[in-house]
Amino acid sequence: MKKRVLALIGASLIIMVSAAQDRKVENKPYIDLRQFHFGVLVGTHLQDIEFLNVGPQLIEQEDGTYVEKLISCDQDRWDAGFNVGVLGELRLNTNFQLRVAPAMYFGTRHISFYNHTDNLAMQEVQTMKTAYISSAVNLIFAAPRFNNHRPYVIAGINPMINLSGKDNDYLKLKRYDVFAEVGLGCDFYLPFFKLRPELKFLYSLTNSLDTDHVNHLKNREMIMYTNSVSKARTKIIALTFYFE
Repeated sequence: MKKRVLALIGASLIIMVSAAQDRKVENKPYIDLRQFHFGVLVGTHLQDIEFLNVGPQLIEQEDGTYVEKLISCDQDRWDAGFNVGVLGELRLNTNFQLRVAPAMYFGTRHISFYNHTDNLAMQEVQTMKTAYISSAVNLIFAAPRFNNHRPYVIAGINPMINLSGKDNDYLKLKRYDVFAEVGLGCDFYLPFFKLRPELKFLYSLTNSLDTDHVNHLKNREMIMYTNSVSKARTKIIALTFYFE
């Protein structure tokens, strides 16, 4: 009896696998043969920032004396943002495509400053709203199409312009930044268009922190928090949907 059950299960699995491998009618069979095409994109993302804290620092008081304080800075949560844009894609050969995708990223970073010397859990908080104009250039390597899907991987470079930042903030990011990005996705060929969900990771190649910002602060009490950080690397995780 057990052998019959196992044989039945095995036969069912073979039938299921065979059915999954059967060829189906392809939607938009010639869509990938276009030499150049356009599309639109929309998605969501999470922005992160990696700080390099300076450690103990000497703070000048009003009477001219100095006191040593230890202040650290960290982004303590992730808030979802959104991104929109357009794309233009050039077919290089059967497996490779070159894509340029101008877009805008809108997001928020919640930053906390901790004063360890005064034994206070948290001293100050900054909500850093960001708006980036980006122009990603990606090389795409796609596997052969099977039925109505086609997985792929990407790698590229993404220069960005930061439109946000205030002179009265504790920390301010530079106007220009450059990101390296890698990711993966899959083409889904629908009856009327191609849908491409894609997950990618962006990492800043430069020090994103505006180190000259401290010279423009008018409130002297903010200086010790601004000087608590010497470098910052921005990171983004983006889930994007391309419609082509």
